[in-house]
Amino acid sequence: MEEEIKNTDEQANEQGDDLFLETIVQVDPGQSQIRIDKYLMDRLNSISRNRLQNAIKSGAIKVNQSEVKSNYKVRPNDTISVVIPKHPDYLGDVIPEDIPLDIIYEDPYLLIVNKPAGLVVHPGVGNRSGTLVNALRYYLQQQEIPVMEGNSMDRPGLVHRIDKDTSGLLVIAKEAYTMTHLAKQFFDHSIHRTYQAVVWGNFEEPEGTIDVNIGRHPKDRVKQYAFADGEEGKEAVTHYKVLEDMYYISLVECQLETGRTHQIRVHMGHKHHPIFSDAKYGGDKIIKGTVFSKYKQFVENCFKMMPRQALHAKSLSFIHPQTKEQMTFNSELPADMQELLDKWRHYLHYRKEQME
Repeated sequence: MEEEIKNTDEQANEQGDDLFLETIVQVDPGQSQIRIDKYLMDRLNSISRNRLQNAIKSGAIKVNQSEVKSNYKVRPNDTISVVIPKHPDYLGDVIPEDIPLDIIYEDPYLLIVNKPAGLVVHPGVGNRSGTLVNALRYYLQQQEIPVMEGNSMDRPGLVHRIDKDTSGLLVIAKEAYTMTHLAKQFFDHSIHRTYQAVVWGNFEEPEGTIDVNIGRHPKDRVKQYAFADGEEGKEAVTHYKVLEDMYYISLVECQLETGRTHQIRVHMGHKHHPIFSDAKYGGDKIIKGTVFSKYKQFVENCFKMMPRQALHAKSLSFIHPQTKEQMTFNSELPADMQELLDKWRHYLHYRKEQME
């Protein structure tokens, strides 16, 4: 791993760029013909043959941009592209913990969890308990699923993450092929995800696209940064649509085309519409509205009621790795976001009455 994943909101990831190994292997001109799985085992010695075979089967490993089978024999000058989920061996054993889970769908291959705000997804160095993965390991152990190669009960298959203080849907793989197939869909941006966010201000355009690279902040390593010049960072694309314009704030729907760390939070901040109550990216202070005492007190009460960024992973749509069917899941906004919106609606109604 390039960096350790710490158990903090700062290192959480809306998709999980660091959950994938992406590499190009150039076959030597003098290479003798050998099965591709055996060849890659020698070149990528940290990856088992079973994981490589699953990756080949799912189309995550290509030769000269074409899919192949496990018995394909590499040839001199072949170009092999590899996209495979990383196996979190650096975490050691994950402690099973009986933490309640809101599971909205489950089958033998995967499950969909509605994560509450405040729950960290992944254990980290120095803090291995109290996370979604700890809860998943306990839950899956109770099912007494046989332990065999390809079973991921010890380390449930994460192919994406959402921030600690972001709520919403996550898909979890229960076995190796499903994990590899889902990882490939995420990498190809073919999984459709929508978020809803309460942001400061109102938009000139009711919908649009933010296409601005995102990378590590040049001065603050716990933050991400929007590089408008396009010369640094990684490509990041967010499509947004205003669902409700309340002048001071807006309810927006965001669809991710890419999945960079803190992507929606950074992009909204870049557009001068930081997510409400997002302390890291400037949403925890009054951005729109005159700072007279009654209004200021109202906003401060809203911050107390919503002490986290008002962001929710609302829907998730993907191809089921085993059945090949399109699967779509939706979730309701959590109570704190609903209450926040109701409070602002009531305030607007009150202001309108005062002006009449």
